[in-house]
Amino acid sequence: MSPADRSHGSAAARLFRWLVLLLLLATIAWFGWVYHAINATAQVDNAQPADAIAVFGAAEYAGRPSPVLHARLDKAVSLYQRGMAPVIITLGGGADKDSGKTEGGVGRDYLLANGVPYERIIAETNSVDTEQQVQHLAGIAEREHFQHIIVVSDGTHLFRIALLCRRAGLDVYTSPRAALGHIDDLDAAERMTHEMLSYTSLRLDLHISWLHRWLEGKNG
Repeated sequence: MSPADRSHGSAAARLFRWLVLLLLLATIAWFGWVYHAINATAQVDNAQPADAIAVFGAAEYAGRPSPVLHARLDKAVSLYQRGMAPVIITLGGGADKDSGKTEGGVGRDYLLANGVPYERIIAETNSVDTEQQVQHLAGIAEREHFQHIIVVSDGTHLFRIALLCRRAGLDVYTSPRAALGHIDDLDAAERMTHEMLSYTSLRLDLHISWLHRWLEGKNG
């Protein structure tokens, strides 16, 4: 190899290393920003008077809300009792293993048992993930002429929900559910990683079905 060839190869290697370094720094900066934004949204309750309260679905067990769904529904009941909105929307469908039970239906039953009148509840029972829940919520808002909606979910979930709602033309106020006792560091890290990856996938318009199903499953 001639000196010129060696010089050219060395320059190309240096350029490649610089490009890899810049990509790494950009990735670190991006995920640092996403982490900060998710945390900032999770720590602030933006609830204010609106047309409806939307409760995003979580797991239900044989017709009973899971602790996470229970906490979300309790937050919605509290907001309703404070007069923040006259209607509560429960979101979420079910799978074959759920024997016909749905997250939206279980949420409706829980609200009824806690004093919310039937005519003040709208149960959406067909969505299978967060994106579909937002799509159905947008349809309900258009049908019912809702202009402003309080969205209730886990704190770390709300940053992504807010983006999806903006894309769907919804004006929403985020309101995190109450914390559920102590969450160990590993569980907290998994939840945050799940949301960071989900949000990044959403911003990049990546539609990778297996990744999407895995991320949604981790959040259930």
